[in-house]
Amino acid sequence: MDVLSIGETMIVFSPNEVGPMRYARDFTSHIAGAETNTLIGLQKLGISTGWISQLGNDELGQRILSFVRGEGINVDFVKLTDDANTGIFIKEKFRSNQTRVHYYRSGSAASQMNENLINKDYVSQFKFLYLTGITPAISSSSKDTMLHLLKVSKQLGLKIIFDPNLRLKLWDEDEAKATLLSIIKECDIILPGISEGEFLFGLSDERKIAQKMIDLGAETVVVKLGEQGAYYHSGDQTGYEKASQEVEVVDPVGAGDGFAAGFIAGYIEQMSIQDAVHQGCDAGALVTTVKGDVEGLPTKEELENLNSKNKTDDVIR
Repeated sequence: MDVLSIGETMIVFSPNEVGPMRYARDFTSHIAGAETNTLIGLQKLGISTGWISQLGNDELGQRILSFVRGEGINVDFVKLTDDANTGIFIKEKFRSNQTRVHYYRSGSAASQMNENLINKDYVSQFKFLYLTGITPAISSSSKDTMLHLLKVSKQLGLKIIFDPNLRLKLWDEDEAKATLLSIIKECDIILPGISEGEFLFGLSDERKIAQKMIDLGAETVVVKLGEQGAYYHSGDQTGYEKASQEVEVVDPVGAGDGFAAGFIAGYIEQMSIQDAVHQGCDAGALVTTVKGDVEGLPTKEELENLNSKNKTDDVIR
């Protein structure tokens, strides 16, 4: 298999109306988690993946497990527990141009993960480990579990890919900074945003952020710039890329996970760094055109169509 990840996936409840949640009456539910968002995106692009996690042995946990398995992700080391519930969060469309996220994950099943979930023989089947900064923020036990997985993966020679994915609502700023920096020093490929560069280094220039992470030992750094695309620094190669087309944004949440999927797939397929970053930009853009975190993740065909100069519309009659 290609890419392994660890993290929490939850049920998302989204009000159907725009406005403060206190006035909402109807909700839509779907499934989302930064790591599984990216793994699903990779599966759609032909990359085989596996996921380590812990879910409550409840209806929501069963729904998540069934969904993730149905997307083709290997779930042999996803544990169901009777000791805690599956986490949830609410994604509120507060204004037409403002989305707010509210987490209800304290004490969740994933927050009680431990090192017993990490099986060395299973990890050895993969070539890449994909991590985000969300998992160590959930709890001290999930942090220790992820760091143990990181150590085992490095011993086995996996290439480590890290998206800092800063979530300051989840933990203390000093602990966040110290933990994220310690992880960065162990990683080969890092996918930060400007906000993470500002938090970690006090820098807002993407070139300086990338160089700082290169200096800490990274092989490749791609700084995400939102609708402006991304800046990459890999060896002696640097540059900017952006999506092939502007898109109409319906839901911006999940764009970073889509970018990661597109970029990692391109990297695994040995595209040039420029082309891999470009594919990441296209994937991230397409995610925003559909409501939901994974519903807009593109297939290879959709990415090729976005780049085609002679696109045609297929109509099913």
